[in-house]
Amino acid sequence: MTTNTEPRDTSSVGTQPHKRTPIGAAMRLLTTITGSDIAEKYHLREPINRVAFHATKTGFKTLGAANRAFTQVASSGKPERPATSSKGFFNLNPDEEQEMIAETVRDFSTEILRPAAYDSDNAATTPEDILKRSAELGITMINVPEAFDGAATERGVVTNALVAEAMAYGDMGLALPLLAPSGVATTLTNFGSDGQQRTYLPDFAGENVPSSAVVIAEPRPLFDAFDLQTKAKRVPSGFRLSGVKSFVPAAGSAELFIVGAQLDGRPALFIVESDSQGLVIEADPGMGLRAAGMGRLLLDDVAVPATALLGEVEGDDAAAAYRDVVRLSRLGWSALAAGTAKAMLDYVIPYVNEREAFGEPISNRQAVAFMVANMATELDGLRLVTLRGASRAEQGLSFAREAALARKLTIDKGLQIGLDGVQLLGGHGFTKEHPVERWYRDLRGAGIGEGIVVL
Repeated sequence: MTTNTEPRDTSSVGTQPHKRTPIGAAMRLLTTITGSDIAEKYHLREPINRVAFHATKTGFKTLGAANRAFTQVASSGKPERPATSSKGFFNLNPDEEQEMIAETVRDFSTEILRPAAYDSDNAATTPEDILKRSAELGITMINVPEAFDGAATERGVVTNALVAEAMAYGDMGLALPLLAPSGVATTLTNFGSDGQQRTYLPDFAGENVPSSAVVIAEPRPLFDAFDLQTKAKRVPSGFRLSGVKSFVPAAGSAELFIVGAQLDGRPALFIVESDSQGLVIEADPGMGLRAAGMGRLLLDDVAVPATALLGEVEGDDAAAAYRDVVRLSRLGWSALAAGTAKAMLDYVIPYVNEREAFGEPISNRQAVAFMVANMATELDGLRLVTLRGASRAEQGLSFAREAALARKLTIDKGLQIGLDGVQLLGGHGFTKEHPVERWYRDLRGAGIGEGIVVL
């Protein structure tokens, strides 16, 4: 058994070669910030005591308090929508631009995120220095239409999946708060009304991107994303939201949320600013994904205007938008799981080749070799299903089946890859000396995650 020395994995759904777009120009910025001197400059290995809150159960509990005011803009026409392109074929290779994006994001995640992951996991929060890098990455801007100073001309679901995978290769917990604003931008771009886009999207194309998230999950057993307990009721001024939402990354510093709630027996999405009266944010760290600084939203009769309903449409249209957002987020979580699983595989292969027992590497034993081979096989299956779903969504085709399969594989096979990675390291896998125990915990979180990473 030998270590794979290839710099990247090209078994993904790609697109036909095409002229270079602003996406590539935006992402090239990564090449200027992924050097090792940046990691030193930002002191990412120092104890993290400069963060806004300590994520313990009582570490923070605040009324929502945004540090910016979003100026409401009325609708004046049709919303901007990125074009869908019918490629007409299934290609296993990314194009030149997607390849460059995936490589540069992976460089950033391995050189910046991974060294900070251990301390961030212990502190259960993301360093402010890393949060500030999200705008420089250009990840959010590539999902904002050009009309709002972004770079999106076509839907980039496959590219977003490759970005999520590459980011999670460094650390899934740190990847979440960096990717969450991109999920909000994508949701507003694909489903928001003209007024909503004009109000919020310009901020997502600027240098100071709002900390934000698409919030679907609720803290209850057997949670069903299509049977929400958070309720929205009509009032003369708009709507009032009541309920509890969980799995909110960087909750203590968030400024904007897109919240799932039940309206007239159907799920819908509402835009909620963090300074809304009645909104309380509290810490909610868990077993995995601790570096994301997870929190809860307590919505106590939170008043939002009629224009807060995503797309400003009701009934079947609102439910259809909600359904697509959930499915796109499930593909996003599967891409995250694939990235972390690849990190696990790349870590255990050299370990089993170098670790000796009874005078020979343990990889010479069939039980070990077969376990590693099974990890690689299941990882390929997870990636291909995820990227096939992303490719179909990008072309405007139905991707419900692929999203469901990706979700199932993330829950079953993603978790198994994490478990096998710990098992292959034996007693070492149980200690924090090696990152596999953290990756295992994060992979468990990927299996229950909803929202946040909307491709």
